[in-house]
Amino acid sequence: MSIGIVLVVVAAVAAVVVVGFAAGVAVDRRRRSRLRDRFGPEYGRAVEATGSRRAAERELDARERRFADLEIKPVPGEVREQYARRWMRVQEEFVDRPEAAVHEADELVAALMRDRGYPDEGHEQRLRDLSVRHGRALEYYRAALEVHAMSTHNAATTEQLRGAMMHYRTLFDDLLADGEPTGTRRS
Repeated sequence: MSIGIVLVVVAAVAAVVVVGFAAGVAVDRRRRSRLRDRFGPEYGRAVEATGSRRAAERELDARERRFADLEIKPVPGEVREQYARRWMRVQEEFVDRPEAAVHEADELVAALMRDRGYPDEGHEQRLRDLSVRHGRALEYYRAALEVHAMSTHNAATTEQLRGAMMHYRTLFDDLLADGEPTGTRRS
């Protein structure tokens, strides 16, 4: 075998390796971008929790696989209107009984999650399940839960309670809209 043929074969193998590596990097970037877009702030939270970007991405992929097996359903129009009316009553109650209103808002959001089909397998699992379709609203929900916990010990200020109501409303609206930003819902 001549040296020229060997050089051509080595160059071809090197080119295949470089192209394969570049394709792998491109696929990894697209995957990372897709996960960041889908999970929003939850992507960073997962990276922080796992200590590694790769481990976080495996965790987020696992969440997506689990979510695909869940039977999450949209809220029918009539039921959506009932939920909207119930929210208005909770909001009106805030004026006279802010802590009770926050507690009722928490219960209403939990009921809506159950009606949508989100399983109640514990607090952390619920957050992981919600993160797949409601990642951007989830940070507000976490903040509302924090204030709700404070309110059970009468340690939340009225302003914190007001903020919790707004945060619950963010997830509530997102759940009613099927996790899609307002104005982009499919017919």
